[in-house]
Amino acid sequence: MTADEKPLSHAVRPVALVTGVGRSIGIGAGIACRLAEAGWNVAFTYWTPYDARMAWGIEANAADTIANALAERGADTAAIEADLADPGAPERVFDEAERRLGGITALVMCHCESVDSGLLDTTLESFDRHFAVNARATWLLIREYGRRFHGTPGTGRVVSLTSDHTVGNLPYGASKGALDRITRAAAHELAHLGITANVINPGPVDTGWMSDDIRGHVLRQTPLGRLGTPQDTAHLVEFLCSPQGQWVNAQLLQSNGGFAS
Repeated sequence: MTADEKPLSHAVRPVALVTGVGRSIGIGAGIACRLAEAGWNVAFTYWTPYDARMAWGIEANAADTIANALAERGADTAAIEADLADPGAPERVFDEAERRLGGITALVMCHCESVDSGLLDTTLESFDRHFAVNARATWLLIREYGRRFHGTPGTGRVVSLTSDHTVGNLPYGASKGALDRITRAAAHELAHLGITANVINPGPVDTGWMSDDIRGHVLRQTPLGRLGTPQDTAHLVEFLCSPQGQWVNAQLLQSNGGFAS
């Protein structure tokens, strides 16, 4: 039985929608697993063609592996493949997640388009795709979430992952900067629904993309002398999504071990 075929019940556990969960060692998967352990049901999105374009390639059966890991932690799951560059995708994702798991209480956005290029070599196609995925899709997902949210005021959560990288990574960094503003606007524009919205910059997290040179640079520039892990980010997301995290709102949180670029 595949991740998309598993029968799902509408349990009393709240539902989180986590985007960008394409690899079992990624930040998105770490967050999804942590939320499952904390008592959430989890819908997650992935887009295999993106991984196919990247150096790490496709992880075979990743969606099933992640869904099984969530189920082992007590969660009902829904794995949804979606190209978030498509402006119609957010509505379809919410339709499928709600059909299978019920209303969404927390929206956690880990999706991204990230292809290194600078001012002189970024193509128009790449620039537009970065903004479509990192900025426009974030807006459309938050908009869909706000339109559909019917939870108890004070329980709603929006969390986005960002980056401060810009030099040599122009379209990624610029589009993530737009994501920051969109997310923080939600803290005010969705306040009447009792929804909080925050942004996390997790800093450099080694999920298989780092070269030895990058690892060495990060270790030298981080006071704690270690690399970031998906679990570091996941614990903060869990807190923000908890009742105890309600007072943290409209913030851009630097959760990076003190890394200085």
